Amino acid sequence: MSEQRTSAVLYLDGVSVSFDGYRAIRNLSLVIEPGEMRAIIGPNGAGKTTMMDIVTGKTRPDEGDVLFDGGKHDLTKLDETAIAELGIGRKFQKPTVFESHTVADNILLALKGPRGPFASLFGWRNKVHNEKIDEVLKITGLLDHRNRLAGEISHGQKQWLEIGMLLAQDPAILLVDEPVAGMTDAETEQTAALLRDINKSHTVIVVEHDMSFVRALDCKVTCLHEGSVLSEGTLDKVASDDRVIEVYLGR
Repeated sequence: MSEQRTSAVLYLDGVSVSFDGYRAIRNLSLVIEPGEMRAIIGPNGAGKTTMMDIVTGKTRPDEGDVLFDGGKHDLTKLDETAIAELGIGRKFQKPTVFESHTVADNILLALKGPRGPFASLFGWRNKVHNEKIDEVLKITGLLDHRNRLAGEISHGQKQWLEIGMLLAQDPAILLVDEPVAGMTDAETEQTAALLRDINKSHTVIVVEHDMSFVRALDCKVTCLHEGSVLSEGTLDKVASDDRVIEVYLGR
């Protein structure tokens, strides 16, 4: 593929992928600009998770372009590790924190920095100043819990901790999958505020079913259906689209 120039931090065009004859993604096109917050909605089986799998290198598309950083990188030619190192971070729906370690140590383990044998030999992580850890914990509202075991904090706090662990890697894009599943109303509100705060310095893509949470994000919305974009725009525009109502939101 010849080099393609685009202003987008993430650019998908004509992307398709099939599994055992089932087309999970069908001619999908998606453009995410630097610094944007985007919410991805849609019914189960719409292709939301597969789309994130493609972006992060877990799944290779059958066809189409998947470009990162203004078209500088063709993600279809890179593996998961290389894509993560470029600055694409993903948080899965179920939090996966180190429960037997403290909240602060979870952030320490995730911090971006040298990872080779010499870094380990000279104890790079042991020299990291607590200020960086505390900065992440402050953003995520967990500073008062820094010395607690991660297994002792609430489900919502574990979600915030994992978002903090992602932040510690300093990604250019955060892909966040259903971050408020199982949260209380208060925790949901706090999560929306947290992601809006993170969006001041990072591009954020959120897959979510909770429409009140999506509204609180106050961002552009893309609705997927059968592996392609069904509707796109403000939440009010998408939610009033008869096709979206029919296949997803209901009347």
